[in-house]
Amino acid sequence: MPIHAIDSKSSTDPVTQARIDLAAAHRLAVYHELEEGIDNHFTVTVPGYEDRYLVLPFGLHWSEARASDMIVFDEAGNTLEGEGLVELSAQCIHAPIHRITGVRVVMHTHQIWAVALNMLENNRLIPASQTAAFYVGHIAYDDHYRGTADTPEEGEILAGLLGDNSVMFMKNHGVMVAADSIARAYKTLYLLERVCRAQVLAMSTRQPLAPISKEIIAQVQAPDENDRHKGQRHHLYFEAMKRVLDREMPGYAD
Repeated sequence: MPIHAIDSKSSTDPVTQARIDLAAAHRLAVYHELEEGIDNHFTVTVPGYEDRYLVLPFGLHWSEARASDMIVFDEAGNTLEGEGLVELSAQCIHAPIHRITGVRVVMHTHQIWAVALNMLENNRLIPASQTAAFYVGHIAYDDHYRGTADTPEEGEILAGLLGDNSVMFMKNHGVMVAADSIARAYKTLYLLERVCRAQVLAMSTRQPLAPISKEIIAQVQAPDENDRHKGQRHHLYFEAMKRVLDREMPGYAD
C-alpha cells in the first residue's frame, strides 16, 4: 500500500505555504543542530515573483521562527513587506544567486561536520557510502575564502561557481544548497551533514576509505522505474519532519 504525505501544516496560498515551510526549515535546523543561533540564512523566492525573497529578519533566533515573521526583501536590501532587516551577507550572497541561477531556494549554513571537512586542505566529499554517492556530480567547490560577504560581487562569484549544481562546499567557511523547493533543499542539507560527519569519523580512524566505483554510483543515481514514491521522497520527508515539529517545537506556522 503506497504511503502518502499526511500534511501537518498546509495552505492553498503558495506564499503562505512558502512562509510556513521556511519557518519550519529554520526550526528543523535547530532540531538537527545545523544552525548558529541568529546567523546563517535561508531564502526563498516569493511565489509569483522573480526579484523578491523571503527571509527571517536578522536578530530572531531560528528556534522561534514563525511564518508571520518572514520579511520580503529585494536585491538592494530593502524590506518590502514585514518588520525587520535582511542581514547584509544574506543580501549579498543570496539575492545574486537567486537572480543569476534562477533557483527558488538557497540555504547557507556553518553546520559543524561540513565545516570540519571544509577546514581541511583536501575538503572533497568522498563517495564511500551509499548516501554520499548521491552527491557525486552535484557539488561545486569554492576553494578561496575571501572573507565576509559585504558586496553583491561575492554572490555573483558564488553563482558562477555553483552553475547547475545543487551543493557548494565553501573552503574555510560552510556549505550552501540550492534547489527548486524548500523540502528538497532542506533534505539535501540535512543528509549532507550526515555524510560529512560519516566521512570525518571514518577519516579519524586513519584507515583508507573505500570509494564506491563510478559504475555503481551511476547505478545508484539512475532513476528507478519501480520506485513507489517517485518524485515524492523529499516532500514525504519534509512533511514527516513538520509533524515532528508539531510535537516538539510547535508554533512555526503562526
